[in-house]
Amino acid sequence: MNEPTLTVEADIPEALRGQVQEHGALAQQARVGERLRDGDATLWAAPGTPEVANRLGWLTIAERMLAELGAVELFAADVRDAGMRDVVLLGMGGSSLAPEVLRRAFGHRTGHPRLHVLDSTDAASIRAIEAAVDLRRTLFIVSSKSGGTIEPLSLFAHFFALVPDGKSFVAITDPGSGLEQLAGEHGFRHTFAGDPDIGGRYSALSAFGIVPAALMGIDVRSLLEGAAGAWETSLGGDAAQEPSTQHPAGVWLGAALSALARAGRDKLTFVISQTLPGLGLWLEQLVAESTGKHGTGILPVAEEPLGEPGVYGEDRVFAYLPDVTAPDPEMDASVRALAAAGHPLITMPTRGPGDLGRMFLLWELAVAVAGWGLEINPFDQPNVQQAKDATNRVLAGFQDSHELPPVADADDAALHSLLLGSVAPPAYVAIMSYSEPTPALDEAAADLRVAIRAHAKATTTFGYGPRFLHSTGQFHKGGPKTGRFLQLIHDAPFDVEIPGGVGGADTFTTLKNAQAIGDLNTLRELKLPAERVRLTGDDPVGALRALTATIKEQQ
Repeated sequence: MNEPTLTVEADIPEALRGQVQEHGALAQQARVGERLRDGDATLWAAPGTPEVANRLGWLTIAERMLAELGAVELFAADVRDAGMRDVVLLGMGGSSLAPEVLRRAFGHRTGHPRLHVLDSTDAASIRAIEAAVDLRRTLFIVSSKSGGTIEPLSLFAHFFALVPDGKSFVAITDPGSGLEQLAGEHGFRHTFAGDPDIGGRYSALSAFGIVPAALMGIDVRSLLEGAAGAWETSLGGDAAQEPSTQHPAGVWLGAALSALARAGRDKLTFVISQTLPGLGLWLEQLVAESTGKHGTGILPVAEEPLGEPGVYGEDRVFAYLPDVTAPDPEMDASVRALAAAGHPLITMPTRGPGDLGRMFLLWELAVAVAGWGLEINPFDQPNVQQAKDATNRVLAGFQDSHELPPVADADDAALHSLLLGSVAPPAYVAIMSYSEPTPALDEAAADLRVAIRAHAKATTTFGYGPRFLHSTGQFHKGGPKTGRFLQLIHDAPFDVEIPGGVGGADTFTTLKNAQAIGDLNTLRELKLPAERVRLTGDDPVGALRALTATIKEQQ
């Protein structure tokens, strides 16, 4: 980067400063920064440990992608010259969240295809994509690291039935996967290889993020070159006053976050510039899936309405990501008030969307170091498979009976107990919506979150299923047993078939509901409080607002 790097600053209350400094000193003694640069897997586990030693390719992927960029750029030009107007990415979790951030942050680039990200099994979401594009002039990216993820494979089956031409499809997957074989059998236009030494949530700067970015016309060379700035980012504020300021900023950040989590400040609340929409969702997966296991972890809190200092409990730490190219004095003042009230605040200035390469790598470094500080492996996801197995069991039963098992909705008393009864820090409430993602539903969920927070300062999160199963779902099941879970269900008045019944589901509504039932069963098997409410009728937003009104009346 030609411009000076941006400074990470911290305002740490006196009562917590000693623990943060101690953790920083331990990181220095352990040579964490040096060993991380060298890709030393023994930071987290014994030599040769699976899902550690073979999960460090993200450290050097930006440089390696730069060397391969010519072929990617030629492919993007070929797609543009072929008259493709839209690109639809069919993915989930690590395969979809970085492209979604890039899509939202950069917007449509004139003269290039418009990118759409479909990471839902909701029938209305699928029909909305079909209505938004000309299928004959659309390129579909089937994106799955393992090549066996049920959602993108089901979406592929659906869209290939509508557009039975392999030249309209591209695959991004690890070498030797089932998706690579499927792409060959169907004559895909191209297959891009992922790096098998990178886990999905660390893959933003690999082919999984860079290929969609190139197709939509982003300057991916600048994005990749900017990643080097993650190592050069400097420290200021309280962080610069520590004896251990030789750390790169990402190393200090990871050590500090793990120290704060150990001290009870384990709700990492993101306040992000409006010029970086969607970044919170990517950070949410990275932090939750990397740290939430073996009864510990850091809960990421994304897209929560910003409140006055007094509405937050003493389990919060705030990460502020302003855009220095688009000042927001009102947001600055709100964040300064949080620090003045004694909440830990870490400020990480950005230069907007063009700085995302640096931000991706900086946070990957920090989260990997936080795993070291929490003494867990930040590269595995031992509980994600639980929900997948539970879904498979539900679908196996469906194949036998052609019915899904009934699930009772929570009554008012159960909802009061779940959302208002003894819900105070360190407890948190996760709201999980199996429905069509829409801005209106986001706003209605935000109102519910504020109502719950107002009652007892409890932290809330909100996510759409099945997306969150590949993200915060790991934290829900593997993290601290302080979660309370509200599942919302809404089905479109129509359905969409899955040709061939991938995974045992004949329609997307069946698949979505099986995933919801499987997740609910898993939470309950783990003895976690979990309830379900079906949002009936054609207006899920109105139904959710009515639920919020009921909760407010019960306070």
